[in-house]
Amino acid sequence: MRIEIPDKKKWVYDKVIPIRWGDMDAMGHLNNGSYFRYLETARIDWFTQLGCSPLPTGEGPVIINAFCNFYKQLEYPGEVLIKMYASDPGRSSFDSWATMERMDMPGVIHAAGGATVVWVDFPVQKSMALPDWLRALIE
Repeated sequence: MRIEIPDKKKWVYDKVIPIRWGDMDAMGHLNNGSYFRYLETARIDWFTQLGCSPLPTGEGPVIINAFCNFYKQLEYPGEVLIKMYASDPGRSSFDSWATMERMDMPGVIHAAGGATVVWVDFPVQKSMALPDWLRALIE
């Protein structure tokens, strides 16, 4: 299943991650699970920069699905540029998207993925309306 990043999206964050030798698999390329860890790292860094790190005593973001499409292998050594985007804010959720490219191959998308993010009241364990400041950032 190939899911395309929508045309109507907003760039929100960039993150560069070094490809580590230990992230490779027996086939000599980045292990599929590592792509998800890189996407998670970029997403959490973006949330932290916004001042909304997930805290069990408050409110914050939770992902309810995640996907990644693999187009071209990533291999050690190198650095990956992850470009984060957001779109489609709803009452309590929005979609996050990301592309992954090597720093030494600008513009060549090696993978693209994303996640649906829901804003949650952690102590109550229920979704709640997106904060106005976050909605304004995404729209």
